[in-house]
Amino acid sequence: MPERAASPSLALPYAVMIATPLFFSTNIIFGRFVAGETAPFVLAFLRWSAVAAILLPVAIARKGPMLAAVLAEHWRLLIALGALGMGICGGGVYLGLTHTTATNATLIYSVSPVLIILLERAFKGRRIAPREALGTVLAFTGVAWIVLRGDLATLIGLSFNPGDLLIALAALAWAGYSILYRTDGLGRLDNLSLFALVAAFGALANLPLAAVDLARGDGLPATAEAWWATAGIVAISSLLAFSGFQYGVRALGASIAGLFMYLMTPFGVMLAVIFLGERLAAFHGIGIVLVLTGIAAATFPAALVERLRR
Repeated sequence: MPERAASPSLALPYAVMIATPLFFSTNIIFGRFVAGETAPFVLAFLRWSAVAAILLPVAIARKGPMLAAVLAEHWRLLIALGALGMGICGGGVYLGLTHTTATNATLIYSVSPVLIILLERAFKGRRIAPREALGTVLAFTGVAWIVLRGDLATLIGLSFNPGDLLIALAALAWAGYSILYRTDGLGRLDNLSLFALVAAFGALANLPLAAVDLARGDGLPATAEAWWATAGIVAISSLLAFSGFQYGVRALGASIAGLFMYLMTPFGVMLAVIFLGERLAAFHGIGIVLVLTGIAAATFPAALVERLRR
């Protein structure tokens, strides 16, 4: 049986997980304003040090003694979470995007929900229900259809390079982060306090390579527009997005929360149409329908499925 929260109502977790991919997708829009101007690991360090600076004082005021206890007991795990979720999936992704196309990156990164399910199966013995397998296939097909623009011949033109390997590594790192976040010992902290700790370790994970970037002359954002975009990455793509995802992982389980990440592609298309002037095409609609159908099939509460069978 898929893991579920103890709360009798799943309405809030599901609502949060529908909104969360939208918050993650804003990273694409904001990233357009800083791409090529700010070094990858400098941007990642700014992102997570700002999040930690905002959240840590609140966390210390609310859960100071518990925060210290978790830090002392699980510092190795926190290092791993920071490196996986904010290091490899932060500066690593930004670096990968300088060497590969958005099409390749989207297609490769979209396998992360599948990797979450497989890792939970391998390390936690979680059973994969047939409807989850079907939903995963449908959602992945929808993402691929959008990325390939509805033309399978596009596959022939795809080529892969070291940037693709970085994105693939990031997809695996995100799967590992999603599963490790549910480690029992970390459950003593509320979402905000734990996120504050992980963000601090994420900033530390990016610091050495950020220093290298700066030493090579790759600088900070140079314009007001770039700084505002960086602030958007901190507030929306980081604070709201990661808080929502981590709440979903705790409430619904890593596999179910991960499946909602397939919504990033449809949301990304929507944001591109609204803010970047891109046009909606038929293949977008087909892909979005496949993604939504797949997520609905895979995440529909098991109790309701049993009730409908009766």
